[in-house]
Amino acid sequence: MSLAQVHYTSAAPGDEGTAGRFTAVGPGVSGALLAEIEPLLRHELPDGVADRPSDGELRSLPQSFTYAALSDGSRLVSRSAPVRDTAGGAGPGVRFHAHAVHLPPGVPLPGDRLPVEAWRSPHWVAVTPGGAIPDPLTLPPGPTAVSEGLDDFAVSRGPWLAAVLADLRRASEPTEPGGRPVVLVERQCADVARWLGLASVTLPRESAERLTFTTYTRRPGSSAARVVGVLPEDAEAARAAGLRVHVCAGQPPSAGGMDDAWAATAARVWRSRSPELFREARELPGEPFAAGPLAVTALCAGISLGPDERAAAASWAADRPYALDAKRTGQLVEALTSPGIDDRTGPEFDAVGRLFGALEGRCPAAVTAPLAAMLVTEAVRGGNGSLELPRRDAFVGPEGAAVAERLAPEILTELSDTAGTRSVARTVQLLRVARLLGVDGTEALPEVVDRLAPALLTEAAAEGGTATPDFAPALLELLDEQFEVRTALLGALDRIAPQDPGAVARFLERVALPFTGTQALPHLRMCAEVPGAMATLGGDRAAVWHRVLRAAGLSPFAEPLVLRTAVGLVWEDRAPTVEEARLLLDAATSDAHRAAGTWARLVDAALGAPAAEPSATGTPVGPSAASNDQAAALAHDLLRGFPGEIGGRERAGLLLLDLVRELRTGAPEPGWAETVRTLCAQAEPVEPALRERAHAALVERLLAPDRPGAELYDFVHGDDTELIAAYDRTARTETVRTRLRTQPAYAADCFTVWTAHPHAGKTWPPVAAALLDEVLRPAVRAMSAEDVAEVEATVGRTGSSGRAEAFRTWNRSSTLGRLGRRIAGRVRRG
Repeated sequence: MSLAQVHYTSAAPGDEGTAGRFTAVGPGVSGALLAEIEPLLRHELPDGVADRPSDGELRSLPQSFTYAALSDGSRLVSRSAPVRDTAGGAGPGVRFHAHAVHLPPGVPLPGDRLPVEAWRSPHWVAVTPGGAIPDPLTLPPGPTAVSEGLDDFAVSRGPWLAAVLADLRRASEPTEPGGRPVVLVERQCADVARWLGLASVTLPRESAERLTFTTYTRRPGSSAARVVGVLPEDAEAARAAGLRVHVCAGQPPSAGGMDDAWAATAARVWRSRSPELFREARELPGEPFAAGPLAVTALCAGISLGPDERAAAASWAADRPYALDAKRTGQLVEALTSPGIDDRTGPEFDAVGRLFGALEGRCPAAVTAPLAAMLVTEAVRGGNGSLELPRRDAFVGPEGAAVAERLAPEILTELSDTAGTRSVARTVQLLRVARLLGVDGTEALPEVVDRLAPALLTEAAAEGGTATPDFAPALLELLDEQFEVRTALLGALDRIAPQDPGAVARFLERVALPFTGTQALPHLRMCAEVPGAMATLGGDRAAVWHRVLRAAGLSPFAEPLVLRTAVGLVWEDRAPTVEEARLLLDAATSDAHRAAGTWARLVDAALGAPAAEPSATGTPVGPSAASNDQAAALAHDLLRGFPGEIGGRERAGLLLLDLVRELRTGAPEPGWAETVRTLCAQAEPVEPALRERAHAALVERLLAPDRPGAELYDFVHGDDTELIAAYDRTARTETVRTRLRTQPAYAADCFTVWTAHPHAGKTWPPVAAALLDEVLRPAVRAMSAEDVAEVEATVGRTGSSGRAEAFRTWNRSSTLGRLGRRIAGRVRRG
């Protein structure tokens, strides 16, 4: 089939307003297509071109070789080259001539060549043919890109290879948006064509055909091609346009920053001058630009790769162990396990571990043994705790003996080291490798397990959350593999559980340890029971405690430490209530609580009891209800049960509570107010509820009719602001007001007390005066005349005639005040 040709040249002198003109157009190229083709053929010379360049200077000027896709699905291959202006005149001495070939949709170039292969075809012309255009114009295969030194070019561009190939691959994707080309900066446009030659060999055919390009332009930002070449002086403009720019004509880029394993592998293949490997790699299964097939092909060919590329090869082979024959499998294993490699990474070892698992059983042990040896060596020397270890039978024979002999001393030395801090994953890995290689670590096991048990809790807590810790799968495999380790570790965890049972319980919720065997493990069983008990029994902590204690299978009388574990599980971050503390105290002897250390929780319960406890009906009851004050009774029992253990501020606080009990139910030793003050000082920082409870009990007793006068005298003259304020609050309660209204003798007693000490310090007199006026006076006003007379008589009998007269005067002033207010009201109404 004939291919239509187009010739275009820059405007002649005098053609003002035009950039150029078509000088020949082949058949089938419409005017609409010419309008689309014209901008693609224009050629802008670089700055600084001589007016009359020499032949050498003319040849050094850039030529643009272009491959473009047109709107109707057809394509255009063209070359625009500078030519000497033979017309003369005052204009510039250089013009350009463009020669293009139009490819209709679906029509390939002659020989089914890729467009870039026509770069050096001898049929490109720099003048318009005279007369009729030769028909057809053939483009016989010129020298192919590879045979014309692409290997040397690739080696010379080694620092840029991976990054440029990665961008050329992205530019060739079907969804690559137009108008944002990849920019290649070279001093010679021929080198841009060589980059495209590299791409044509590296990329699959369909990708290379999508790669539209031009080897030279002054305006990369407005180009519709996917790849454009520019000279160094235009690189900054390309950057300013926001394009991806590779300056391949200057200082090599710094190493690093390339995370594209396919591109990195492709670059190594080119630097090894082995482009035929791209075709071999495309014959392997996998995605077109997956790194695995190319990396496997390169490794089998003896090309050294980096850790990411080796990991890609191992991963690909692990997923497709059937894709390689025995020879290539052996070559891959040999390349991956080469002793000369010193930059292996964790992901690479993980991939090699998966490869070993895929090949084990499919290949002879002689093939997989190097992989197994590399994995266990890394597990010991590299500290990679995530590796999938091989089975024991992978080391049958001399290979296993050699590895064991080499690694056994290192394993035992590290397991016996108590100076450093080993992670859980590291300890588990060492124990598993020791068994794998048959290393006898019996002597070191007890100490290893004693360090491993608390580390499990610490690392699990540090990870936080409720997910399974990272080390859990390997740990469970270890316990499943080694009975002696499981027995020792579970025993160690059971021993430390009483110290922090909450941490053990949270750990067991996240890691299901296998302790359902014959070991007693009472504390672990309690820790495992508590989540279910709390979910079933809800907020009934006493019921939860009973159920958890039963799970231990031991009586607290036989093993007091189960008390500590049970209490720590149910009341981990808080003190029991007084009722719960009473239950705990009655459930075991004081000796059991003393051995378990749980007596301290009981002390906290007593000291932390609220000042007002709920009654059976749910109505708050004040501390004056002696029958309901269980905290004071608990304090009394604790002081008797643990006299040698309780000391310091806790003992003072309990003595204060015990004094509350005696003030309400008995006859405490004299000096009540002073005792309260002393014990409060010794119990500092005293709980506010406890202070309020003690003050309330004291002032209630001082407001009672049968209080000793000496105690009241000491209280009044003690001038304690807090105690007197508590007295004032209690005297204003409804209980006292009712008693004053209904009991004349009590009213007389209060009048005597509140008027007897007018000069007792600074605090008492104003409080007493206020109580007389605001509490006693309303009560007396509400009395009948007979009750008022009885109050007056009682004041006289218990005091003196002068005090009775004082009551009459006090009461008369209130009566006169009422009478005066009535008269004033009548006058106002009149």
